[in-house]
Amino acid sequence: MTCGEIMFSQTTCGHRIALAAGAVVAGSIFFAGVASAQQQGPVTRPPVAQEPDRATKPPVAPKPAAPKPPAAAAPAAPSIPGAAQPTLLGQYGEWGAYTANPGGKKVCFALAKPTNSSTLPPNRPRDPAWLFVSTRPAEKVKDEVSIIFGYGLKPNSDANIEVAGGSYAMYTQADGAWVKNAAEEPKLVEVMRKGQDLTVKGTSAKGTVSTDVYSLKGLSLALDKVGQECR
Repeated sequence: MTCGEIMFSQTTCGHRIALAAGAVVAGSIFFAGVASAQQQGPVTRPPVAQEPDRATKPPVAPKPAAPKPPAAAAPAAPSIPGAAQPTLLGQYGEWGAYTANPGGKKVCFALAKPTNSSTLPPNRPRDPAWLFVSTRPAEKVKDEVSIIFGYGLKPNSDANIEVAGGSYAMYTQADGAWVKNAAEEPKLVEVMRKGQDLTVKGTSAKGTVSTDVYSLKGLSLALDKVGQECR
């Protein structure tokens, strides 16, 4: 995948996550499906059998494929094979606000990459990681938080978000993660709007533990723009 590419695909793993931005409508933006770990981008949360409140959510998620361009420039919108290119609505600090129409359904999302990443053992190779906050009016989904880790996650393991002294468990699938307790998501997003940074921890299928720190600078403005575009 080249920098800024997004891919969409759909799978059936209970309601598999659509991973995207290297798969961007695959992390937050919803791809009309699910993108593989190599197809990074925003992704939509897959329904979980033991969580009935999520069962009605369609499996969609986007995920980015490469780091955004040099600091001075706004990140190029990831490309979506067979679909119109995502449109950059605005760049706000570390966060870009985008819109796209995969499968003719409008989606909007805020997207950022980590400002600092580390692994244990150190220097383990991985694809770019991304954090998405997506809105999909057609599915009545608003501010869905998802993460693309850049590697396949350990099966049956949870990831974790830490922000402003709080901790939020995330269930995982392939290289994506979603907030485990859907009822906590609105609170998480509100805390993120006011926070300085956010830390995400996950464990790869090979046992590597990653710690990614995301700056929240500009997120509130990016989400406001997303909200205006996808009402």
